Amino acid sequence: MAADQPPARRRRDPERRIEEITAATERVIAARGIEGLTHRAVAAEAGVPLGATTYHFATKDDLIAAALQRSVDRFAAYLDDWVARRPALTPDQCAVLLTDAILPGTGAQRDQQVMEFELYLAALRRPALRPIADQHTQLSLRALSHYTDPDTAAAAAAALNGISLHALANSTPPTRTEVEAILRRILTPNPALPAPARSPDEHNS
Repeated sequence: MAADQPPARRRRDPERRIEEITAATERVIAARGIEGLTHRAVAAEAGVPLGATTYHFATKDDLIAAALQRSVDRFAAYLDDWVARRPALTPDQCAVLLTDAILPGTGAQRDQQVMEFELYLAALRRPALRPIADQHTQLSLRALSHYTDPDTAAAAAAALNGISLHALANSTPPTRTEVEAILRRILTPNPALPAPARSPDEHNS
């Protein structure tokens, strides 16, 4: 290289920059809530110029949508791994292990759970987010359908959402015993009810 030739400028990776901004958006929401989310806060958290956030995400809602999709993608990977490690469970085993999965932790783990719920609930007032929120629901149903029929899977998924929100938002979270009892009641076959529909996995087996 000639001595007077300037060094080549390093080319930026747009996908990496988008990922950095989206991850920073999650961290800002975890620290400040959605009401505290701004492009300026995200830029500072990501260590990028303010113009970089507005270039890739024109509005605050665009930032929220990207963070929600990132959360849903992470949830999908988690559920795939969870089911792969547990190919068969009895109703009792399922109740115990699901209780382990949904009871809130402490510190960073709890902060992440709160942030993910905030993102999910953002769809209440932002219809454009609802298709992404739908993915979250379908992922839960798909995972639970490995262990039970579709109707029971839907009931369990609804209960898991409600219990999780209760555990995070109420002053006194439900106890492990209470959560396990609720899930056992839902997951244990009830002979007084009509035979449930078979799950897609059962039809294909």
